[in-house]
Amino acid sequence: MQFSITTMIMHAGPVGQLVMLALLCFSIASWAIVIRKILLYRKVRKQRDEFLEAFWASSNLSEARKSADEFDFSPEASVFISGFAELQKINKIRAKKEKDGAETLDMQLATMDNLKRAVRKAEAQVIGELGSSLPFLATTGSATPFVGLFGTVWGIMASFHDIGQRGSASLTVVAPGISEALVATATGLAVAIPAVIFYNYFSNRLEEINSEVRNFSTDFLNLVERDFLSRV
Repeated sequence: MQFSITTMIMHAGPVGQLVMLALLCFSIASWAIVIRKILLYRKVRKQRDEFLEAFWASSNLSEARKSADEFDFSPEASVFISGFAELQKINKIRAKKEKDGAETLDMQLATMDNLKRAVRKAEAQVIGELGSSLPFLATTGSATPFVGLFGTVWGIMASFHDIGQRGSASLTVVAPGISEALVATATGLAVAIPAVIFYNYFSNRLEEINSEVRNFSTDFLNLVERDFLSRV
């Protein structure tokens, strides 16, 4: 009989086939996540550069806000939109207090703290969205080798059972069952290895994006504090 993975899977027992089906589901789901994340991170990189160019070329924040809507995949644009919305609320409150003559330095510092919290919250939301589904890759990388190992152990148990029934331990009797069982371990590793590689890759990319977003947030907050909130 020719060596064929498909033939081995078809001749495997119900438990072995169930294990292979579970591994197939893990593989399809993980590769779908990988492809989606690759396309997403490419868009993020492209639109990030375009937004930052438009932001620093803008004459004021209102002009930058108008262009920010064009960059749906830029995390910096999302953070800026949230920060600008909070800044508008703060300016309305400041304008009212200036009329009443009630604004103090402590109030100005408090409004700046509100803006910082809004920006940090937007950062966390953006990074959380970009990192969604990555835990599934980590789970796939850690769990599927054991799922495959379970299929192998079960297959070897079935092979020993057949040996006991046939009363023979020759290679002809043992080899087919053992080879079918080992396919589960090989499949588990084939599913786990790409998942681990891409999980580490995307985690590093996410950390880079997080650092870049924090740098932009710092620049934005410094700009606001210098050009807006510091004006009394």
